[in-house]
Amino acid sequence: MKRREFITLLCGAAAAWPIAARAQQPAMPLVGFLSGRSPGESADLVNAFRRGLGETGYVEGQNIAIEFRWADGHYDRLPGLAAELVVRRVAVIAATGGGVSGLAAKLVTTTIPIVFSSGGDAVGIGLVASFNRPGGNVTGVNLVFGALGAKRLEFLRELVPAATVIAMLVNPDYPSAPIEAQDVETAGRNLGLKIGFFNARTESEIDLAFAGLAERKVGGLLVADDPFLQSQRGRLVRLAERQAVPTIYFMPIAWSACIPAAFSRVRSQPTFRSSSRPSSNSSST
Repeated sequence: MKRREFITLLCGAAAAWPIAARAQQPAMPLVGFLSGRSPGESADLVNAFRRGLGETGYVEGQNIAIEFRWADGHYDRLPGLAAELVVRRVAVIAATGGGVSGLAAKLVTTTIPIVFSSGGDAVGIGLVASFNRPGGNVTGVNLVFGALGAKRLEFLRELVPAATVIAMLVNPDYPSAPIEAQDVETAGRNLGLKIGFFNARTESEIDLAFAGLAERKVGGLLVADDPFLQSQRGRLVRLAERQAVPTIYFMPIAWSACIPAAFSRVRSQPTFRSSSRPSSNSSST
């Protein structure tokens, strides 16, 4: 989707928000920022989000306010955090840190516009009806990292051609996990590989999973697409190096710039009162 088309889509979604609801907004428009991740390891992504808002003429503290809610990798907290943003009467919810945040926001409101960023299959998990016609009050950016699981398995096979068993580290609480796991299992069967799945929804489970890798004597490890696992990338690299297990991650270093770029695009343009909207001289299109 082209940059201008994306901005137009966001404007259209926000413009459809009921006038009565907009009339209840505070003097300075409020944007809700909902993430399944943690604030410390997401600083660069938040900066990218603020830059995106700035490109459309909105500056935090001047003509817009941002209300942050973080789940710190505990996805079960997201619905409650999303409900808090609804109570705060935000104009729009930026649901980041995976499709799980968008699903939580969608669960608590059908009227407030939701703009998501997701590396999984947004259609497959029921976040949107289709990529061309998202439907409802939800739109966003889908980077489809999860859809590359089978391809990453092929790369791993090339790295360790003698391997017969490959482990996959997954967070079962992440909505896209079953889809990616099934794709990898099917690809493994076609390649003559046995796939062993290890759950990792917490730091302690990550440690237990790596202990299990040593016992199973796996030939390689594939890390699934998941915001929590991404936040633990330093820990994963250290453990994989300690056990000398060849590992392929869901986001190669060369792709790391894609994430801040996506957050910059997940900017919101809710239909604010005219007194709060930037003038044509300061607005960037």
